[in-house]
Amino acid sequence: MPETTRTKTNLHALDIRSPHDCGVVIFGASGDLTKRKLLPAFYNLFVDGILPKHFIIIGFARSEMTNEVFQELARQAINEFSRRPIDQGKWNEFASRLYYHRGHYDEPDSFHSLQKLQSERHNNFRSGKNWLYYLATPPSAYGDIGACLKQTGLAEDHDAGEHWSRLVVEKPIGRDLDSATKLNRSLAASFDESQTYRIDHYLGKETVQNILVMRFANGIFEPLWNHNHIDHVQITVSETGGLDRRGGYYEDIGALRDMVQNHLLQLLCLTAMEPPHNLGADAIRDEKRQILEALRPISSEQTNQYAVRGQYGEGLVKGSAVIGYRAAEKVAEESQTETFVALKCYIDNWRWSGVPFYLRTGKRLPKQCAEISIFFRGVPPILFNANPSKPVAPNVLSIRIQPNEGIALEIGSKVPGPHVAVRPVSLDFGYSSVYPAGTPEAYERLLLDVMLGDATLFMRRDEVEAAWSFITPILDGWSKQPINDFPNYMAGSWGPATADELLFRDGRRWRRL
Repeated sequence: MPETTRTKTNLHALDIRSPHDCGVVIFGASGDLTKRKLLPAFYNLFVDGILPKHFIIIGFARSEMTNEVFQELARQAINEFSRRPIDQGKWNEFASRLYYHRGHYDEPDSFHSLQKLQSERHNNFRSGKNWLYYLATPPSAYGDIGACLKQTGLAEDHDAGEHWSRLVVEKPIGRDLDSATKLNRSLAASFDESQTYRIDHYLGKETVQNILVMRFANGIFEPLWNHNHIDHVQITVSETGGLDRRGGYYEDIGALRDMVQNHLLQLLCLTAMEPPHNLGADAIRDEKRQILEALRPISSEQTNQYAVRGQYGEGLVKGSAVIGYRAAEKVAEESQTETFVALKCYIDNWRWSGVPFYLRTGKRLPKQCAEISIFFRGVPPILFNANPSKPVAPNVLSIRIQPNEGIALEIGSKVPGPHVAVRPVSLDFGYSSVYPAGTPEAYERLLLDVMLGDATLFMRRDEVEAAWSFITPILDGWSKQPINDFPNYMAGSWGPATADELLFRDGRRWRRL
């Protein structure tokens, strides 16, 4: 990891590291990800004084565009999507570092001219020989871009490793185990694993990062974090939105590939992993991989027993009527694509033996939220829990990832009055109340980590392939059993009835969010 300086910001209470001078090339610079996430993130890092003094950003895409047009596109994107408004003085300085390069992802000549532009801007801004290449393109272009960067020498670390080149890759990393393995092999032909950063923006969220701190920096939790004291775990990531003009993309992906293979399984890993022997990137990722490898396989024949899929029809979301999935643009009339998934998983290791993990995610649900809920085992059926018709509610530790980031613990409390009645109350910690200055967006943290060479919050190749090893048999099982009852849940509901039955069979129910 390169040496770093320390910079004080108005965003964090603690000093944070600032990377050495570097440049950034964004492939797919005219796309939605660049506008919504990348440009606002770089701008906020710049305003906070975190970016190195000498840096530039080069947007690379196939569209015809001048530097001035690209700068205006960036200004509009930051106005709309940044967590803070544009400061004119800061903006002028930031915009002066933005350049555009038109090229084709599979043509080496386009990369030779990119190399020339990099050299010219390096001389003007002394941005150094360090380059971050961000693939904000469809995965089909990854192999071509990597090969062209390799062919032109842009993929190489320079001067005996003193100067670096790093590649950031967006999901989806493949469609199944076979395609993910091939894609990883293609990337490895151009960039070493140590240079490759597979990004999952969920891992950049403050509350997600706090999971390990909560578990391993607080003596009250770790002794209870096992099958002796935990009854089950629920992980929910729900969305109120629909496709947002992404019908063509989503129709080919579905909720299992889009959300479960990456986001939800990563949350499961952080919740379930053993304590790493240090806080280094590989130590943490080794432990996450072991959890993925310990997931009990769900064979294609067992799919209906452990996995539920759904697709929304028309309904009401937040009081507004919305169309069904099949009525959306670029969606087949008889589409079999799932917009909802619920899974029942087991981790076959000592700590979690017999503890079910219930995962669910879906579109057009009643509430936009992401939460991990740890349900502890109940107290014995005596004293305050002696009446079987009115059992005392179990203690639940809920980790809110969005919105209203925070952590809450539900405990039993006596209701005031002459009679003994127990009711759950919440001990609640909210980030916004304790840290009113706010927290950075996930992409800000992750982009900074790439520039610093810290891979802790990024997925390693073996993690990705282990996750696909678990998910692919479910996909195979579904492909062999076409669905006849889609759509099977109304927009604005919590999914199909079979998702509730998945827990009812075990005498449990989904937590009300």
